[in-house]
Amino acid sequence: MASVGIFVGSSSGATQEAAELLEEQFDEVELINMEEDYDDLDQFDEFDVLLIGSSTWGQGDPQRDWVDPLYEMENDTPDFSGKKVAFFGAGDQDTHGEEFVSALVKFKELFAKLGADTEYGYWPTEGYDYKFSAAEKDGKFVGLPIDKVNQEDLTEERVEAWAAQIKQEMGL
Repeated sequence: MASVGIFVGSSSGATQEAAELLEEQFDEVELINMEEDYDDLDQFDEFDVLLIGSSTWGQGDPQRDWVDPLYEMENDTPDFSGKKVAFFGAGDQDTHGEEFVSALVKFKELFAKLGADTEYGYWPTEGYDYKFSAAEKDGKFVGLPIDKVNQEDLTEERVEAWAAQIKQEMGL
């Protein structure tokens, strides 16, 4: 059975909560909080499947706990060939609708550049109301957006449906 690593950076707790909900949906899973549990790039090697979570800040930037690991990835260029990777993250589509979950596409592009298969977990844009998202490709998000501020009541349902989708797409 494939081992699943959920790597999450969260400032307000919304992405962490989504990660914990995701953790309940998988067997053989480990949740790694980027601030508390992350040591180095070798941790990614321990898993067949990576679920990468981050909120979006500023002009579409990843959450601050990801800054150093992403810098290491860009400079050390680890080989993620054979890894199946999907993305999720929190955003606020009303207050910050001009860059809603845009950080997800930065993760997708970097992990794909490093050899990972990142064509999993695309999520429909229907049901969201935002101005712009760099994470929108061909009418879908490149991962699962969570909006705890405006749509908290939909979070659990979305996470469960996304987990089921990931399992089916990845053959888990």
